[in-house]
Amino acid sequence: MAWALKLPLTDEVIESGLVQDFDASLSGIGQELGAGAYSMSDVLALPIFKQEESILPPDNENKILPFQYVLCAATSPAVKLHDETLTYLNQGQSYEIRMLDNRKIGELPEITDKMVKSILRVVFHDRRLQYTEHQQLEGWRWNRPGDRILDLDIPMSVGIIDPRANPTQLNTVEFLWDPSKRTSVFIQVHCISTEFTMRKHGGEKGVPFRIQIDTFKENENEEYTEHLHSASCQVKVFKPKGADRKQKTDREKMEKRAPQEKEKYQPSYETTILTECCPWPEVSYVSNSPSPGFNTSHNSFPVAEGNGSPTHQPEPVVQVADNLLPTATPQDAQQWLLRNRFSPFCRLFTNFSGADLLKLTREDVIQICGPADGIRLFNALKGRVVRPRLTVYVCQESQQAREQQPKHENGDAAANTFF
Repeated sequence: MAWALKLPLTDEVIESGLVQDFDASLSGIGQELGAGAYSMSDVLALPIFKQEESILPPDNENKILPFQYVLCAATSPAVKLHDETLTYLNQGQSYEIRMLDNRKIGELPEITDKMVKSILRVVFHDRRLQYTEHQQLEGWRWNRPGDRILDLDIPMSVGIIDPRANPTQLNTVEFLWDPSKRTSVFIQVHCISTEFTMRKHGGEKGVPFRIQIDTFKENENEEYTEHLHSASCQVKVFKPKGADRKQKTDREKMEKRAPQEKEKYQPSYETTILTECCPWPEVSYVSNSPSPGFNTSHNSFPVAEGNGSPTHQPEPVVQVADNLLPTATPQDAQQWLLRNRFSPFCRLFTNFSGADLLKLTREDVIQICGPADGIRLFNALKGRVVRPRLTVYVCQESQQAREQQPKHENGDAAANTFF
C-alpha cells in the first residue's frame, strides 16, 4: 500500500509532538518489515554523514584562525557569489602580503616570543597542470634561463628574517618572522598565466595560479617542521598593466548588467584574504626528480657483450605501492590523501578512516570528487596500476661490435646499423 503524508514542520507541529509520534510509527513499520529494513540511525551512521558539521563550515560558528594573510590587491567583480575570489596581478610588480597574528590570549603559547617559518609558493590551480607541474616548471626554466617564477622584494618587506630562495625551486620562497611584530612581505610573480596554455590561435585564456602560504613552528630539534596554518588564494597574472585593464573591463561589464544579475556576483574588495586550506605536499622539484604525476624507475639489466638482448629475462623491480590500509586512522588517511595529491578533498574526508575510504564504491567516489579525480582516487584506493603492454630493451653499442661492422667503399662503417 502506497501512502504519503504532507506535514509542514512548523514550530507548533514540533511542539505538539506529532513529529515524535510519526517517527514512532515509522519505527513500528520497520519492526514489522523485519531486520532488513533501514532505520534513520543506521543511515546517519554512514561515514558520509559522520561529523558533517566539520566537513561544511557552520554558519553560526566564527572560527578564528591563528594567522591571517592579506594580499593587498583588489578582487575581481566578475566572480559569482559562491565561487572563490579571483585576483589579477601584473607581471613583476611588487604586491604586499600582510602577515597578521590572530591568536587568542593564551593560544599557542609555545610560539610566544619565538619565530615561525612561512613557505610561500605560486602553484597551479588547474588539477590537470598540477599532475604535470614538474614538466611545466622545467619547460618554463628552459624558455626563461636564469629567471624565477617567484621572488621576494626584500628592500620593501618588513619584519622578515633570513629570506631564502632555493635555486631548484623556482616557485618557492621562505622566511622567518615574529608573529608579535608587524610583518609584511612583498612578492613579485614573473610568469604570466598564458605561458602555460596551449598555443592555438592567439588570445588564449590564461590559467589561474594559487598563492599559498604554509607556516610552521620549531620542533624539539629546533627544526621548523610542525605545521601551524595554511591558506591560499586564486590569482591570474598578466603582462605589465594588463591586470589593471582586465579589472577595468570586468567592472564595466558588471555595470552594464541588470540589477537582478548583479546580485549573483560578489562585490570587488580592495584586498584579498587568503582562505584556509590543506598544507602543500613537500615535493623536491629538481631536474632529475620524477614528475608528481607518474613514477619512473631506472632499472639496469646485465647485457651480453656486443648483443642488444638481456642475458636473461629479469624479474621487474616492483615498486612499493603506497596503499591505504583498513587500519589507518583518520589522521593517517589525511596524510595518505596529501601524499597522493588529493589535497582538495582533505577537508571533505576529514573524519574518514582507512576502512571508511575503502568501503566507497566507484560510483560513490565519482559522485563526490567528479569523474576525473574520482576515477583516480578509486584506482589509488584499490592499488590498481596500469601494466605495460610492451617492454623494449636498448643498450649502447659495444666497441667489439663496432670493430666488426662491415666497411663501405668510403671506409665508413654502416651508420644505420641498429644493435
